[in-house]
Amino acid sequence: MNTATASMPVGRAGNILLPALVGGCTAAALDAASAFYAFGWRMPEGIAAGLLGASARHGGAGTWLLGLALHFFILIVAAALYGAASWRWTFMRVNFLLCGVYYGISIFLFMNLIVVPNSAFPLPSGPFPVSGLIKGILMHVVLVGLPISISYRVLGGERAV
Repeated sequence: MNTATASMPVGRAGNILLPALVGGCTAAALDAASAFYAFGWRMPEGIAAGLLGASARHGGAGTWLLGLALHFFILIVAAALYGAASWRWTFMRVNFLLCGVYYGISIFLFMNLIVVPNSAFPLPSGPFPVSGLIKGILMHVVLVGLPISISYRVLGGERAV
């Protein structure tokens, strides 16, 4: 047993699951909608290509659904990680808007600088044009970080101290 689960009372595990699902699914739906607008309806194939390689671009409906499921899975896990950290560090519950902003930036940087370059279908990452960097960060703050942090504030059970 690690210290994170040992210090978390039993009732709090349920307080992490619902906000993780709601925040993660909300963030995934908003981010997917913006990605569909920016990259077209083949966006999930690009996500699946990160796991399957370039052949995923010709995989059909199954690959498309896999990519969309991966997109939702990644953001639900990201929301659960935020929830686990917020139960450990009180300031994340108190300053949920500020932490949501930083979490959105963190997710953008993690995905673009670590995940995508190390995927099965790596795309070039950086240097980013300034306009693209600002747009990408703002989109992840508004569409990913804030929905996750707000979901824990509203649905997390325990109110801020």
